Amino acid sequence: MITGILHATFLTSDLTRARAFYEGVLGLKINQSRPTMSFDGVWYDVGVNQQIHLMALPDPEVGLQRPAHGGRDRHVALAVSDMTKLIGRLNQAGVIYTLSMSGRSALFCRDPDHNALEFIAMDVFV
Repeated sequence: MITGILHATFLTSDLTRARAFYEGVLGLKINQSRPTMSFDGVWYDVGVNQQIHLMALPDPEVGLQRPAHGGRDRHVALAVSDMTKLIGRLNQAGVIYTLSMSGRSALFCRDPDHNALEFIAMDVFV
């Protein structure tokens, strides 16, 4: 019955800072089809019929202690075609990340609002 995940949504308290991460570090492009809403935000395409949505809204969990390793927190997993390039971009931007504890070619990091992201090398899926 369920055929896929269409989007993952993250709250951001600073849309400019979040966009610098998602666009500047991760290289995502804005999908211009986002309608006008009662709050600011952006949509990014991350594959065929899949998106990340950023919503500029107050964080209801401000001050919550998150696990050091993103794999032990709620997260979204994203496939990447070039793990070496991603690691280079994260290093250049000073983004802290941890390698997957499973031994897979995967890593975890957090966006500027502490949302956990997992990146898995595409060759894991072939």
